[in-house]
Amino acid sequence: MEQACNVINMDQLAHERFASWQFSQDFCVTCGLCSSSCPASGIDGFDPRKLIRMVSLGLENEVIEARWPWICTMCAKCEYVCPAGVNIPAVVRSIRGLRDREKVPGILHKGLAAALESGNNLSLPKEDFVFILEDVAEEIREEPGFEDFSVPVDKKGANLLTTIHNKLVNTHTEDLKHWWKIFHAAKEDWTIPSDNWEGTNWGLFTGDDESMKIMVSRIVGNMENLNIQNLLWPE
Repeated sequence: MEQACNVINMDQLAHERFASWQFSQDFCVTCGLCSSSCPASGIDGFDPRKLIRMVSLGLENEVIEARWPWICTMCAKCEYVCPAGVNIPAVVRSIRGLRDREKVPGILHKGLAAALESGNNLSLPKEDFVFILEDVAEEIREEPGFEDFSVPVDKKGANLLTTIHNKLVNTHTEDLKHWWKIFHAAKEDWTIPSDNWEGTNWGLFTGDDESMKIMVSRIVGNMENLNIQNLLWPE
């Protein structure tokens, strides 16, 4: 009997921990609209309605160790259709934040650690980054009408600063050209920072608030140091 009481108390503590979140998950009426709107619903049995019920019931360990929170894309379609106003993406992100960092799936944790240390998720050295930018710019100059194109790096006082998604200097360099050619045609005054240029904030996706703030503060720091008012964040 004593052991049973202890189990009940532990369940109650877990329930109180989740219940303290300000996401209105206890208002869920299990209508299923979230599940029907979710693009990931059904993958490995994922069901946002069931996930929210687990949180409401205080099944803390089961939710934290589950794969479901990492299947969610946090697209917020579920939140949009929820008649009770449950902020499901915020609940999912909070669950992710409770996972041991070494157990965060995929490359997210290692990529974030690399970004905190080097300024980007690839640990790409500054000289290599600048070389890639200039190499893409050279390819653009070979196209008719763009003979005088150049990529402005660390230009102070520009109107617009743009961050870079790490894949764009890794496997998708062609995708850089679209933005740059629009800037050139529109005679936009823009620039790219050579340090802390990463636009993919994996602190956001993994529920790591402190790391997320560091990544954001670096972007703000670039804007302040270069005296730029406008940001394009093509994450």
